Order: sequence, then C-alpha cells, then structure tokens
Amino acid sequence: MVPENSKKLDPRTIQVLRSGIPAVVFNAVEKLREDGNSAYLPILFELLHSTNDHEIKKSITRLLAELKHREVVPVLIEAIQNKQYADELQSIISVCWENGLDYTEHLPVFVDLVIEKEFLVAFEAYTVIINMTGKISNAMQEAESKKIQDALRNPAGNKNDLLQDLLDFLPELEEGIEPGF
Repeated sequence: MVPENSKKLDPRTIQVLRSGIPAVVFNAVEKLREDGNSAYLPILFELLHSTNDHEIKKSITRLLAELKHREVVPVLIEAIQNKQYADELQSIISVCWENGLDYTEHLPVFVDLVIEKEFLVAFEAYTVIINMTGKISNAMQEAESKKIQDALRNPAGNKNDLLQDLLDFLPELEEGIEPGF
C-alpha cells in the first residue's frame, strides 16, 4: 500500500468493500494491497471489525503487516486506541511489529497495553516495544519505568516477566537503538 499520494477515495471501491459479498470484498482488499493508498485504512479497520469472514480478516491483517510508510503509524495508533476495535486489538498490535515500522514515540501506548490488557494482547505490545528502534528521552524513560514499577508492585501474574524485561530494556531505548539492517 502506498502512502496517501492521493487522499481521494474511489466511491466504487468503498461500495465494494462495504458490499458484504465475501469474494468481492476479498478481491477488493487484495487489490488495495497491490495499489491502494493509506486513506482506505479507516475503512479497512471498520471491515476488520464488522466482518465474520476469516479470509477477509486474514487478508486485511496481511495488508496491514506489509505497510512500510511511516505516515501510517498514527493511523494504526488511533485504531489501537479506539475502543470499538477491542476485539481486533491483538491483531492490530501484532501488525505493528510485523510491519517493522518504528513506534518509539508511541512507547507509552504500548507500555499501557502491557500493563492493562490480558496476556496475549500484552505480549503483542511487548513485542512491539522490544522491536523499537530510535531513542526516547530521559523523561519518557523515567515516566514509563515508574509505571512499570508501580505495576510490578501489584503482581500481574504471567505478565511480571514481560514487565521486568521492559524495565531492563528502557534504558537501552533511552541510549538509542539503531535499526539492524
């Protein structure tokens, strides 16, 4: 999917995506994977939420996992924070580490997910964090470390190891991590 080189949405494509005809919708999602623009992402999130078709869900998550333009990071973060997509949260978070984009500036969002959500969602958020590159400020490192320390005071069961690993990782992120290419 290319960046928003054209924010213009084709009404026919929108109609097809919302048609409810699985084969037609699937083909439209696949076409967007090849040549769509990121302006369709909100519609794809709605579709991911509303469809019961496993193949369509799989196609959308595959598309999201292949995104490579930094401009889509805020759109993904917005979807993660949208309570409407609570049932799709694990899938949306997993595409964040799969697509390899850098979410460092959104570290607090992912730390909160590790602390607050059930283990599978927390693990996906943890994976996004440990795959972050870039550098965080000392203030961010201290604030997020404090949140994690507070969470560790109230045992989180099977998430304690994740939280402790993050506590150890944040100083490295403050020093800056170069992408490994």
